[in-house]
Amino acid sequence: MLLATAGAAPQGGGLMSFLVMFVPLILIMYFMMIRPQQKKMKQHKEMMGGLEKGDEVMTTGGIIGKVSKIKEDYVVLSLSEGMEIKFQKASIAQTLPKGTIKSIEE
Repeated sequence: MLLATAGAAPQGGGLMSFLVMFVPLILIMYFMMIRPQQKKMKQHKEMMGGLEKGDEVMTTGGIIGKVSKIKEDYVVLSLSEGMEIKFQKASIAQTLPKGTIKSIEE
C-alpha cells in the first residue's frame, strides 16, 4: 500500500516567492498612485505660493472670483462690485486665464 505523502514534494521558498510577488506590487502602487499624487500636491503648493492680487481663480466649490487681498493662510475674493468672500488658500483649485470673468459675463 502506498502512502499519500510519499510522492508529495516539500513546499520551499515561501518567503522568497512572497517577496518576488510583493515588491513589484509595491512599486506599481508607488508609480501609479503615490508619486502622481505627490506631484499634484507640489504643483498646488506652487500655485498657492504664486497667487497675486488681481489673479482670477476658481475655488474647489466652483466659485470664480478675482483675488483682492492675500493674507498668510487666507485669500479674499471679489465676486462682484462690493461683494467679497474670504477663503483659505488651500481651497483655491486653479488660476484662470486673465479675462475669464469678463468673457463669462458677456
